[in-house]
Amino acid sequence: MFSGNSTLGFVAVLAIILAFTKLFGLIFHKIGLPQVLGYIVAGILIGPAIFGDFAGYCLIGFEDSGYTALFTLPASAADGTGFNVSNALDIFSKIGVLLLMFSTGLETDIKQMRKTGVTALLVALVGVLVPFALGIVISLPFGNIGLGFETPANLYRCIFVGTILTATSVAITVSVLKELGKISTKLGTTIVSAAIIDDVIGIVLLSIVTGIAQASTEQEYANGFEAFKGTIYGTIIMIVAFFVFAIAVGWVLSKIFKWMDRRWPNHHRIPVFSIAVCFAYAWIADEIFGVADITGAFLAGIVLSTDHRASQYTDKKVDVNTYMIFSPVFFANIGISNITFAGLDPTILLWAFLAVIMGLIGKVVGCGAVFKAFKYNWRESTIGGVGMMARGEVALIITSTVTSSALGEYALPSEFMIMTVLLILFSSILTPIMLKVFYKGDKSGLPLSGGGLTETVPDSEGGEGASAPSPDSGGTSSGPEPDPSAPAEGK
Repeated sequence: MFSGNSTLGFVAVLAIILAFTKLFGLIFHKIGLPQVLGYIVAGILIGPAIFGDFAGYCLIGFEDSGYTALFTLPASAADGTGFNVSNALDIFSKIGVLLLMFSTGLETDIKQMRKTGVTALLVALVGVLVPFALGIVISLPFGNIGLGFETPANLYRCIFVGTILTATSVAITVSVLKELGKISTKLGTTIVSAAIIDDVIGIVLLSIVTGIAQASTEQEYANGFEAFKGTIYGTIIMIVAFFVFAIAVGWVLSKIFKWMDRRWPNHHRIPVFSIAVCFAYAWIADEIFGVADITGAFLAGIVLSTDHRASQYTDKKVDVNTYMIFSPVFFANIGISNITFAGLDPTILLWAFLAVIMGLIGKVVGCGAVFKAFKYNWRESTIGGVGMMARGEVALIITSTVTSSALGEYALPSEFMIMTVLLILFSSILTPIMLKVFYKGDKSGLPLSGGGLTETVPDSEGGEGASAPSPDSGGTSSGPEPDPSAPAEGK
């Protein structure tokens, strides 16, 4: 009825998205589920997935469809038409995902990771490899829905499924451990650090597999330097080169930002320049090196996190923009553009449930086995595995990357997003229940494995106004939403 692609039309679309996401986010928070799920459900309800496809009417829809929408947008990237620059919803979603990954990097505590040492590293490594392998194995029999090993494209999609299952969100685990008084124990600290490293490894893995797939897609039309990047060895070289570039430039940038922080502490120029670095890293990663743009944004956050005070101030300011506008739009757009139930193949649902089971088992068994190998008892090892089981925003971000039409024939169909949504739902329900069961009767509040680390992990759970989609790397959380009415720091 109205165009959502005009300036004021899109403003109206934003009004609908923000109102519904906040409402459903609060509802889901009240029932003990991540608000991010509420955001996605809000997108499903205001988009065409239910009311559009089954009733013929919806609030937000797409042009040239078989339903009537109050506001229409150009065809989305999820429809297989590629990124549509005229669709402001896609642009806001892209900014949202980059800021989410940037904030994840900013909240990465390198010192905390060093303290837990080899244990956290091996827990994270196994916590990536086991779900990755199980995701591939469970997908191989489903050649009838585009998986399997019949063609290279099918096999790549199986690899993408495994990559999605590698992500870990420790937000729920942190909140439960804090409630039980176990967050400062050796086991609790190791879980949090392992989750941080888990996401780093998972994002590197994502860059490798998507880089090779995208290079294979573009190789036929490439020449010169682009043809070099289109080869497998060229892709690997470019990925390594990007990390070398990012770290080298990041070392210089960290010195500059530390100087700025000493010269102008808590001034707005620091987060403004930080966001500029985030966007520049994302563009350079994708356009120059052929690495996933979210990897660039994530590394930008990590290199700037070395100045702890400035990174905290920057993260606080980034949160305001991310969680007030861009993040809700990103998660709502998943429900609007990527989730559909009309004509959904029942086989996809069967595969989704099996993949979810493999994803949960992979973390519990894989990570728990490493804890046991480091002489934790069976209960502690199970707690460690369960603590790594929850999934959140990074899983959604990885899924949105591997369903991108930029991957061509290798991309996962958008309807496969249902697996990630179910994974987050089940892990969010089971993780707190299982942690409380295994901790039942332990009232000591003392480290489980003698001594332990005493550094408390930063608070990660807010009250009623807690924002669910905090970046979901370890140590990050669904923490309190920044209060826009609070006095600004600095000038």
